Amino acid sequence: MIGYYILIGVIALVSWLVSNQLKRKFDFYSKVQLRNGMSGAEIAQRMLEDHGIYDVKVISTPGRLTDHYNPVDKTVNLSEAVYNQLNAAAAAVAAHEVGHAVQHATAYEWLTMRSKLVPVVSVSSGMSQWLVIGGLILGAASGSTFGFYIAVAGLLLMAVATAFSFITLPVEYDASNRALVWLKKANMVGQQEYAGAEDSLKWAARTYLVAAIGALASLLYWALQVFGSRD
Repeated sequence: MIGYYILIGVIALVSWLVSNQLKRKFDFYSKVQLRNGMSGAEIAQRMLEDHGIYDVKVISTPGRLTDHYNPVDKTVNLSEAVYNQLNAAAAAVAAHEVGHAVQHATAYEWLTMRSKLVPVVSVSSGMSQWLVIGGLILGAASGSTFGFYIAVAGLLLMAVATAFSFITLPVEYDASNRALVWLKKANMVGQQEYAGAEDSLKWAARTYLVAAIGALASLLYWALQVFGSRD
């Protein structure tokens, strides 16, 4: 159990470092003003129109770095710092979120797969670890195989959540690639602005990569505990 806490601690530290770096990058590139004078909201609207998407709304959402695309109500939700601002960071984030809308409109296979797993993961992620721990405790206390099967059920749910984390990676990287290609092709940004947008999206993607590695490490650790207890 101590090994698990050390593992989680290391992953949490790396996640914190990457998140902090992302915030610093966002703050830095927020000072790089766009030469075209367009806000994040205007950038998003233009990208939607250029891709022939007219049934998606661009709206403002409270908070910082709370930007997301909602496929249920077809809305590109931009945080206040992105929606109203005229800088490289805002352009990058706005175009990235529209990238998800383009994925949705074109039935991008990884996004479709991810969307199908959302209901399962929303339930399994909160209970999988408790099932594993409960099963291990029950198995150790009673000596029966029932606890082992409960723990295995927890591992299966944890595996689904881990798969979800890795499926998220191509979804996020593809949205960023679509954003960068469009920003350059549509001549939305200059060379310095493009470099800022690219760097911002690179660090944003790394937060998902760290999360996926953390999920896999946790799954492997608990799998060793469960199947090691059978020896």
